[in-house]
Amino acid sequence: MRLHEHQAKRLLAAFGIPVPRGEAVTSAADARRAASALGGPVVVKAQILSGGRGRAAGIRTAANADEAERSAGDLLGSRLVTAQTGPEGKSVRAVLIEEALPVARELYAGVAVDKKAPAVLVLASAAGGVEVETRAAAGAGIAREALSAEGGLLPHRVDRLIEALGLTDAASVRQASELLSNMAKAFVALDAGLIEINPLGLTAHGKLSALDAKVVIDDNALARHPELAVLRDVEDLSPAEREAERFGLNYIRLEGNIGCLVNGAGLAMATMDLIKLSGGAPANFLDIGGGVTEDAVAAAFRILVSDARVRAALINIFGGIVRCDLVARGVLKAVAERPARIPIVVRLEGTNAVEGRRLLAAAGLPLLSSSSLEEAAAEAVRSAGKAASP
Repeated sequence: MRLHEHQAKRLLAAFGIPVPRGEAVTSAADARRAASALGGPVVVKAQILSGGRGRAAGIRTAANADEAERSAGDLLGSRLVTAQTGPEGKSVRAVLIEEALPVARELYAGVAVDKKAPAVLVLASAAGGVEVETRAAAGAGIAREALSAEGGLLPHRVDRLIEALGLTDAASVRQASELLSNMAKAFVALDAGLIEINPLGLTAHGKLSALDAKVVIDDNALARHPELAVLRDVEDLSPAEREAERFGLNYIRLEGNIGCLVNGAGLAMATMDLIKLSGGAPANFLDIGGGVTEDAVAAAFRILVSDARVRAALINIFGGIVRCDLVARGVLKAVAERPARIPIVVRLEGTNAVEGRRLLAAAGLPLLSSSSLEEAAAEAVRSAGKAASP
């Protein structure tokens, strides 16, 4: 779950991380009020879940409240197109009015999961700003230190990170040490997948401040963070993702053309692996879970076939807690509402599998049945290839 900049800064400030004074507003009149309260020059920042806002004129300076009101009026209701949004852009529904600080240097600090390590890494660089991702991909100029499972960010690792930031005077070193340690604490406490401060500003007065902030929360941890779950911007989800969330389904869109409806994450991964081994590519990860209802199965099937890229569907159910007849009824309910436009390969095994297969056969649907997962995956790949042919 991605958070907007103003939400991320509010969370980080609670962990003692310095952030500029500011307020998120949704009208030009409120932008004027917020800028007047701050006094002096301010920055007007479009709040969309995308990087590259500055290059897309989504971040503007305003010398006074009049300019802040005009800039906010220009941004609110517009669609901001960045390198990350795609050509359709994202609608600006809020702006952050923030004090403009006299920045002497732009640094970088972050905490992220490194799946290759595998470890949680704290990162630091003396050069922050818009090019940091390019430098990170090239492995240049960014220090990486792992969090200790027992002791968090250990002192000797902090020292190396501060060295990478290029800070030498005692006051800056002390601030950086506290900031990096607090970022690590926040990462663990929030069940985050990423915390990034870019740029981390060093002001002309020698103060560190998070000029921008990105926080990504692990969706799987939201059950124990209801205070964070309410921060989700539903506009960040596709219609399919919103529907899946409403029914408690685990759905992730992928880049292939074979839709998968499976129960259990392990079986879903095995199904996708076999599709790849058969020469195809899965269009999604869709796990209906264990305590699923007939309506949720119907919703899952609707989500699967609503993707225009999907050329074949593979329903692979190993009935345990989930009964195969319940899944069959859910699929039939969805097809009754909207006839399937693609070939459907079905494998039902386990609890009430015979009844499930009987229900599907009696419906007279053009289904391809298989008792073997390998055969089912291969048939889905063949069917997708035929459907994709002119």
